Amino acid sequence: MTLDAGQTGSAVQILLLVTVLSFAPAILVLMTSFTRIVVVLSFVRNALGTQTLPPTQVIIGLSLFLTFFVMMPTFNEINTHALQPYMKTQITKEEALDKAEQPLRTFMFKQTREKDLALFVNMAKIEQPKTYGDIPTYVLIPAFVISELKTAFQMGFAIFIPFIIIDMVVSSTLMSMGMMMLPPMMISLPFKILLFVLVDGWSLVVKSLVSSFS
Repeated sequence: MTLDAGQTGSAVQILLLVTVLSFAPAILVLMTSFTRIVVVLSFVRNALGTQTLPPTQVIIGLSLFLTFFVMMPTFNEINTHALQPYMKTQITKEEALDKAEQPLRTFMFKQTREKDLALFVNMAKIEQPKTYGDIPTYVLIPAFVISELKTAFQMGFAIFIPFIIIDMVVSSTLMSMGMMMLPPMMISLPFKILLFVLVDGWSLVVKSLVSSFS
């Protein structure tokens, strides 16, 4: 039994579709705002010292919805210039992929430090690019990821500072009272939660995260 050209083409398209779907989680995690958001929210949980509260599922879910919120202009651009024209057979598959890639590249370039781009350009041993268009996507993605991690850790450091101060004050107070055997974390945890609630911490964190991408 042999396959004609049409069946072969359909089989190749199905194979390409399955390949793209298998990379979809990596694309969502590493080529969008997800990395920064989930790392910062994890820092918030660790700074509070609440161990597993909020649960990991809640942090991941909130990170996903915040990612869609931040990336919606980019996704709309992809839908308008790539997906809809391709579904209407106005452009080819190759043109659709190229048009879909451009908004993501634009977003990543805006969030990537030039120092990180230069690092991967040098490691890739490619010709010195004159414009952003000369930088391949496989060079841009890791540079974008480490830039996101650096930004997330900087925000995490700022989040930790007020909670560390509370821990230091509680520890000093307990030592001055001679209560050496009482774990400082047990006393400081309610105060950290109270501080976080009083300053509307979740709203401040989410606002800072979203505005950091503008």
